[in-house]
Amino acid sequence: MKTILKLAESLGLRAESKTRSRRMFSHRFVLSALSSPLSACFLLLFLAPAARAQWQTTTYSLKGGWNSIYLHGDATHASIDTLFAANTEVLEIWRWNPNPNATQFESSPLIPSAGTPEWTKWVRGSVEQTTLTSLIGRAAYLVRCAGTTTDSYSVPLTQKLLPPGNSWVRNGANLLGFPSRLAAGVGTYPFFSTYFATFPAAISANTRLYKYVGGDLGANNPVQIFSPATERLDRNQAYWFEAPVVSNFYAPLEISPSNLSGLHYGRNGSLLTVRVLNRTSAPVTLTVAPVDSAAAPVGQTQITAAVPLTRRTFNATTAAYTETPITTGFNEVIGPLSSVELSFGIDRAQMTGTADALYASFLRFTDGGNLLDVSMPASAQVTSLAGLWIGDISIDGVASKVTGYTGTATAQTFPLRTLLHLDSAGTARLLSQVFMGKLAPSPNNFGLCTVESALLSTDKAHASRLVAAHLPPDTVVSTGTGSVAIGQTLVRTVVIPYNDRTNPFVHQYHPDHDNKDARFQPVGNGIESYTVTRACSFQFTATPPAGTSSLGWGSSVIGGTYTETLTGLHRQPIVITGTFVLRRVSELGEITLN
Repeated sequence: MKTILKLAESLGLRAESKTRSRRMFSHRFVLSALSSPLSACFLLLFLAPAARAQWQTTTYSLKGGWNSIYLHGDATHASIDTLFAANTEVLEIWRWNPNPNATQFESSPLIPSAGTPEWTKWVRGSVEQTTLTSLIGRAAYLVRCAGTTTDSYSVPLTQKLLPPGNSWVRNGANLLGFPSRLAAGVGTYPFFSTYFATFPAAISANTRLYKYVGGDLGANNPVQIFSPATERLDRNQAYWFEAPVVSNFYAPLEISPSNLSGLHYGRNGSLLTVRVLNRTSAPVTLTVAPVDSAAAPVGQTQITAAVPLTRRTFNATTAAYTETPITTGFNEVIGPLSSVELSFGIDRAQMTGTADALYASFLRFTDGGNLLDVSMPASAQVTSLAGLWIGDISIDGVASKVTGYTGTATAQTFPLRTLLHLDSAGTARLLSQVFMGKLAPSPNNFGLCTVESALLSTDKAHASRLVAAHLPPDTVVSTGTGSVAIGQTLVRTVVIPYNDRTNPFVHQYHPDHDNKDARFQPVGNGIESYTVTRACSFQFTATPPAGTSSLGWGSSVIGGTYTETLTGLHRQPIVITGTFVLRRVSELGEITLN
């Protein structure tokens, strides 16, 4: 209790009611990780998977005694005991829990109700006193180190960075940190007065600011900042703000990704946006640059490579979107009190790892005024192409058999609807039809099948049927060569027997095309009709055909060039060519066949 009271007094609360001080900085600690709803939420965060982690190691400069730090990233991948096992100078860590949810207070945020402690702590070697076991991101901490202010320590901490964010509590104090930038070549941070020029309520004359400088808690630690115009804002420190405001301010430029956790594309994502708001009254030059992730800590998903990000812009001349690989930084000028929306895609053709391999990196946002430095996490996983694909072959070339004519271009393109299923074992099948709905076998799961009888009879009204009309009914072709993958060629041959009802030579009621002689006896192949074969070749390319959007290419959209060789229609083979684009409509790798 004495430690917390010293902190309260050092924040200028000596002249106020001692009861109010005690309530504001009460020394009520949880005895287990599940003793309050807030702690339970933190526990869920600790157990969250780290599949999307992008890692960066931050080194904190600490002194003997009490220091404050701010974590821009999450370090829950390991316990505090593990994180600081080699840093024996770190003796205690206290986390400030502002707990701004009004439903958890009796009357005011200054008077927390039972079970909502303002502080949780870790004490080296003391299980009984420890209520803090992990370090969450976007949070402020007090760190007590051995020794005095003359002792200096450099403590590295690996964490997975998060998009910036702050929550200011109107009543009481706020212990916060900010993504300020250490100016390159200058080695200094911006002044408080410059950084908070667009949010002056935080540093106005009727507010008080404090920082920790090491040593025991008391009149000399933390110390009050009297001149914001000469004090620099260290991004790795946390500061006390006693400002009666409610806000989410964290920087003069606000960065808002469409996915609140960052540029996370998962297995199939293709486009995400980031909105950047300039709160200042002057134009700002924003620089966006790719940055590699550090290696993942032991026990975490290892990173294969950086995410191959692209910048999507609209070309007014061609009236089409352009995808430009982000290999170096680019600049964007944002007008005063205005915003821009930046679109970022992903070139999955560059992701050559095995299925579910993790690609992770950052996009670093900095400004020309050296105020902001935010590393936006980006991640993606290599997708399995298993599932049902539907699309069209666009035929634009046919090799002529007319004597003296050598052209192949058709007057216009001709579409051929195509259904392709790739199962989990890698077998690709061309289908003439497929049904999507609840299957007849118990437990009647949703699935894919090629015959209607495989559907649950009482639920057929909710099922869907897709058809490729240019293939014979009930066709399932799985034999051939090649595979479905970028850079590979898949060949599937469709055979239409000479006596098949869909054979173009067969006519049931025409005596010259019924495969019967004058005595109505059956005749064989090549007499009245011919077996037709269609060797269909799908070459999957890393880039989409001309005039096709690259959005989702390689994950939810695949395609390339198409070649088909027909034999049996003419005494010489006929070759047709074109392009094809397929879109995935289901990721189910299982299918019930005829």
